[in-house]
Amino acid sequence: MDDQQRNTLTKAREHYKRKEFDRAKHLLEKLVESGVSSYADVHNMLGVIHHDAGDLARAQEQFEAALRINPNYTEAILNLTVTYNEIGRYEDARRLMEHLGQRKTDDSPDGLEPYARGKIANLHADVAQAYYDVGMLSAAIEELNKAIVLCGDFVDLRVRLGNMLTEAQRVPEATKQYEEAVRIKPEYHQAKIQLGIAYLKAGRKPEAINLWRSVLEKDPASRSARMYLRLAGEKTDEKPGA
Repeated sequence: MDDQQRNTLTKAREHYKRKEFDRAKHLLEKLVESGVSSYADVHNMLGVIHHDAGDLARAQEQFEAALRINPNYTEAILNLTVTYNEIGRYEDARRLMEHLGQRKTDDSPDGLEPYARGKIANLHADVAQAYYDVGMLSAAIEELNKAIVLCGDFVDLRVRLGNMLTEAQRVPEATKQYEEAVRIKPEYHQAKIQLGIAYLKAGRKPEAINLWRSVLEKDPASRSARMYLRLAGEKTDEKPGA
């Protein structure tokens, strides 16, 4: 899930909580169309919206989709149980309730479904931002570390952590976060730009220049890459008036 999709999901959840189902439905369906179909709560929210509109067939489909992603999703189990009862599938409803009573718990992050990992990681990131906003840098760093333990492939969080570590004068740790972000997602230009800055500060100017040039090759309009190349004394072949 990229930043734009994550923002769309946040807005959808806000509309859903306020019972603004038409607005939430539009955003949730937009997410599913864009390929975000591995989040169980997306399907569960759509199921509730369809159920509220009286469309039990589509509600059933969405609740079942949520449980295919996370068979232990309690809210979806309860919602599907109610739906099965309403359409006369009493035996299926009974089996679901038995499954709910027999579910096992696992406190290890390794036992979490992908959607749950992402959801909790983003909550840690939100708390980190709250700490940062009030000047509690160490606490913010700790929360972002928790987020990355859950979702190490969230490269935007790695870059945010790298920036905070840099601010805390923990530059070698910051550099490792940028390097890992570039390794995971080489096309994430912000990570390359930040890694270039870290390399330049460490006296690794040629490596920094190579990173910024690689960004320009993919995105000739990148002002950041051009700016840092100029600061490093490199020509950028920028056309007059650009």
